[in-house]
Amino acid sequence: MNLGIETETLEFKKTTSELKEAVQSICAILNKHQHGDLYFGVKPDGTPIGQIVTEESLREVSQKIKNFIEPKIYPSINKVVFDGKECIHVGFEGNQVPYFAYGVARIRVADEDLIMSPEQITQLLLKSGCEGNRWENLVSNKSIEDVDEELLRKYTTHAHEVGRIAICYTDKKTVLNQLELVDGDFLLNAGKALFSDDIVQDVQMAIFATNERLTFNDIQRYHGPVLKLVDIAENYIKSNIHWRVEFTGELQRAEIPEIPVDAIREALLNSFCHKDYASGQSNEVAIYKNRVEIYNPGAFPEGYDPQDFITRAERPIRRNPKIARILYYSKDIESFGTGLKRIADACEAAEVRYEFKKLKSGFVVCFYRTIEDNASEGTNEKSTGKVREKYGKSTGILNASQEKVIIFLQENERITNKDVQKLLDVKESRALKILKNLVEIGILEKCGKSRSSYYILK
Repeated sequence: MNLGIETETLEFKKTTSELKEAVQSICAILNKHQHGDLYFGVKPDGTPIGQIVTEESLREVSQKIKNFIEPKIYPSINKVVFDGKECIHVGFEGNQVPYFAYGVARIRVADEDLIMSPEQITQLLLKSGCEGNRWENLVSNKSIEDVDEELLRKYTTHAHEVGRIAICYTDKKTVLNQLELVDGDFLLNAGKALFSDDIVQDVQMAIFATNERLTFNDIQRYHGPVLKLVDIAENYIKSNIHWRVEFTGELQRAEIPEIPVDAIREALLNSFCHKDYASGQSNEVAIYKNRVEIYNPGAFPEGYDPQDFITRAERPIRRNPKIARILYYSKDIESFGTGLKRIADACEAAEVRYEFKKLKSGFVVCFYRTIEDNASEGTNEKSTGKVREKYGKSTGILNASQEKVIIFLQENERITNKDVQKLLDVKESRALKILKNLVEIGILEKCGKSRSSYYILK
């Protein structure tokens, strides 16, 4: 007897040793056809070879399906006999797509079980109308007891103070119920990600020695609640980029980062808000010599470009609306769908070049580091050292752009705004800021007026 070939609704496994793969196949078939059949004890070509079938083996199959497919399904599991050979038949159906096996959604294509892209999952949700089956709405393995109470209290207090919720902190269970993050005593995945420590939500951070992803000078990895990870990643970036000092008035100085802090935090929040948590991938921060990249393992919506949302030409698409809503309550995000525009506006105001990169595996926000990072490249280190020794003690730390201007003037009688633009490869407004600051701290003297003006060392 031969059962035929495997199809999009029919799967064969030789033994229950392939139980994990079987569960994944059931998930894939459900996402494509919402019903199917699977046999243990049958070769891929449809030839029954049999296997030992006991109450224990039937129970094991039932438990694996129950424990590792979400949403839950209730298949029929029976012993069947072909040509005297005992096999196990699993008949299953379900329309609550998308289904996840071991936290990953798959779909059946011919006789293969392929991992679904975030776009495919979104389309399946929209088609089915089953918003409740999003990853964030599924019940997790974490209970209320696993919640970081201090973090929840701090969050609730802040959200109340900014006026976006009327909830006051009482106890964990009450507040989590009010925020709609629990089912009974267990957290929904959204609640787990936001307020408990779980390996699923993590961030990997590294500093690379060059502009290539090769040798790194530092690498760190943390897991925990989303808001804590955002703070950790933000501080990591702020600690490893350059800051310049600008004098804003008499005896007043401001420290200016080479990348706007508001843009950094917005990009980090965006990366966790739109992450595909079911993928099991880490959020990443990569600091290179010439740029900082923030990677989100959640591919950009298919058929759209970042500019569509910057210009408000398209309505926002939210991968994790529940997580986004909680972050909105605390004012960590200002409003839905404005994150990319806020990043773009902050960078343009600070004259920082940025780029949004769509990858097959996710999405990258790239900040190009300003000339201060690379201005000293090709500059004689001995000259730079002398400048720092002569001027640094009285003025504070000089940035690389300022040092390069001073070195230029040590070799030339004067410098103009156009000279600075060419020297540092910056715009006119940026060159003017650098020169003005050097005048304010007493290193340069301005001569002449308007466009005929130039600068000399004091």
